[in-house]
Amino acid sequence: KQSLAGLKPVRAGRCIVHGAHDRARVKPNDIGIEIEAALAFGTGHHGTTRGCLLALDGLCKSLPGERRGQRLLDLGTGSGVLAIAAARALRRRVLATDIDANAVRVARANARLNRVGAMLQAVKADGVTAASVRQRAPFDLVFANILLGPLQRIAAPLRKLMAPRGRIVVSGLLPGQANAAIAAYRPLI
Repeated sequence: KQSLAGLKPVRAGRCIVHGAHDRARVKPNDIGIEIEAALAFGTGHHGTTRGCLLALDGLCKSLPGERRGQRLLDLGTGSGVLAIAAARALRRRVLATDIDANAVRVARANARLNRVGAMLQAVKADGVTAASVRQRAPFDLVFANILLGPLQRIAAPLRKLMAPRGRIVVSGLLPGQANAAIAAYRPLI
């Protein structure tokens, strides 16, 4: 309980990721996302998560409504923070996947807590070749905030699942890994 009290809200554009102890800090125009520190990765405090939230905020501002995406995917959802943010910001259904069954349970619980349970389908899946992922394709917007190795492995199969002019937000990299990620995703640029 003491360590949770020390977690300050994270602001990324209109999104503010907070714990229950900071609900009062969420303003009416904010997209408040309540996430408690737990076993699943993702309280919004990591720079890669904040970067993805900022990218989402930028897409919301720069793309007209019809180009913001009809089909959304969050690969490696962890706590579900990115999927919840996308569902709330874009008012669209999101498929959220993770290789960890516990993370899937946590993402579902967090979706219900944030009142987007009906908009978020969280499933256990390893990568993008799972039937649950292929059946929902093509995707207009994909978040993949995972490590470089898995990002490289999913690059080629993900190309087949993207809608024309779809967007991919990849994150989870160390600074020295950027060129390797760019090389893997160059055919999508």
